[in-house]
Amino acid sequence: MPKSDLRALVDGASERIVRFAQALVRTPSLTGQEGEAAALVRRELESLGFDDISVDEAGNVIGCLRGGPGRRVLLHAHLDVVDPGDPSLWRYEPFSGALEEGHLWGRGAVDDKGSVAAQVYALGLLREAGLTPPGDLLLAAVVGEEVGGLGTRYLSRTLRPDVAIIGEPSHNTLRRGHRGRFEFIVTFRGRSAHASVPHEGRNPHYAMARFLLALREAPLARDAEFGGTTAVPTLIGVDQHNSNVIPAEVRVHLDWRSAPQETPAQAQALLEGIIQSCLEPGITAEVTLRTQRVSSYTGYTETVRHAITPFITAPDDPLLTKAHRALEGALGHPVPIEIWPFFTDGGFLYAQGVPCLGFGPGQETMAHVADERLPLSQLLEATLGYMALALALSEPPTSKG
Repeated sequence: MPKSDLRALVDGASERIVRFAQALVRTPSLTGQEGEAAALVRRELESLGFDDISVDEAGNVIGCLRGGPGRRVLLHAHLDVVDPGDPSLWRYEPFSGALEEGHLWGRGAVDDKGSVAAQVYALGLLREAGLTPPGDLLLAAVVGEEVGGLGTRYLSRTLRPDVAIIGEPSHNTLRRGHRGRFEFIVTFRGRSAHASVPHEGRNPHYAMARFLLALREAPLARDAEFGGTTAVPTLIGVDQHNSNVIPAEVRVHLDWRSAPQETPAQAQALLEGIIQSCLEPGITAEVTLRTQRVSSYTGYTETVRHAITPFITAPDDPLLTKAHRALEGALGHPVPIEIWPFFTDGGFLYAQGVPCLGFGPGQETMAHVADERLPLSQLLEATLGYMALALALSEPPTSKG
């Protein structure tokens, strides 16, 4: 289909696209509470005439447009959002879905309901136009992304597309990968005592302090393209509630963003080496990879291990080249190819052998902040972009990709 025809489809449906995105933002869907948003997506898929619509055990909403013998392309985005925090910090109510100043305002507008709306209508408009795509086009509005990818962990074991487009905010640029993420908990243990007699205890705070200072100077892996490893202390806690007691245990969470090819075992070994240089008599320590028991709104429950694979697409990959050409042709302007600084659910699909690319509306700096907002122009442009990507990437493979 000529790019002018695709643009005309989007222009003709612009009010519907915005209205659906607004309805999604107005439907609170904290992780584990995505049921109403999932039902909203399902109803929209039905109204747009998708061939197959289902909700899997984890609560992911799956839609399909049946096509020819080409590649099976998956458009993927997530339904859950993080807590909006103090409403007084927002210019408009967090779940108002206000349309002001050319933007859609509210929690989830950028992360990630703009992508959900654009993907639903990208495929829905192709269906309404009576177009049979070169291959099957799939859509997954998934749950539990914000708690370690619960929905996509399940999806990656039950659905196997030939290529996936991960809808996360990219300012409508094309993304070819991101680092992985491990979450470690480092625990130092000593002996508790009353704070008035510190010599009676073994205070683990000092070993923890030496560890954190040493970690800041540690020789972490580097990568010219992906930015290398970062290891950032975030949460810290003790086993006491009274301020006049020396704790027996101090623990810190480390957000470890891994360079390509780095494994959790390698990262843990480096941490254990640093710890050994920070201990003193009476103090012990251990490193564990965080695990968490999480549930979806359907009741599906899984123990999530916080070790997420990066996804990496080579700069000369034929699928990337095809996607880049399709986007620039449809959007009518240069489209940069970049790398995400954060991780996405694409890592789970990539780990199962599914090539992944990334594309979505909104500035990534708008995710998880007060006054989250999405330019309406980017929402509509993303819908056009997803249409072009789905059609181009579902073409049957050739010797050149």
